[in-house]
Amino acid sequence: MWVVKREKQVFVLRLGHRPFRDKRVTSHVGLVARAFGADGLVISVEDAAVSCSIGDVVERWGGDFSVSVEQDWRGYLKRWKGLVVHLTMYGLPLDDVISDVQSVTGDVLVVVGAEKVPPEVYKRADFNVAVGSQPHSEIAALALFLDRLFKGGGLRKDFEGKTRIIPSANGKFALSD
Repeated sequence: MWVVKREKQVFVLRLGHRPFRDKRVTSHVGLVARAFGADGLVISVEDAAVSCSIGDVVERWGGDFSVSVEQDWRGYLKRWKGLVVHLTMYGLPLDDVISDVQSVTGDVLVVVGAEKVPPEVYKRADFNVAVGSQPHSEIAALALFLDRLFKGGGLRKDFEGKTRIIPSANGKFALSD
């Protein structure tokens, strides 16, 4: 089995999560982050439903993906020692900056907003990256960014889970321990 090995860790910081409204979207941000190669999701608001949902996927499907809560996301962002990439439609085009992002050593924090992102995030970011310059899903932006960052390697990662899909041209096949 092919396993992605890398020196840097990648975490996704989800800003502005509103539990009454964003459960599904934030869960999908976490699931995409996991599936495309990130190491963890940090949310700015405690939401047991999101943590449980992603934890259940990790339990059944494998991997070492974490979910944590940082209510003081500003402090977390200030303390972050690695690269900060903010995904925004107002940033520089992904294709113009991805090689620069890939060349930086150390850990990466990818910031994904739920509602209007405060100006200090734009200022703190080492890269404000646009995955297209039109309104669209932060889930799609994250998937494209991570896919480019890992050069497709995240999709080939072996999660060594209890449940595994067996690729098939016709039908649905899976193995479960």
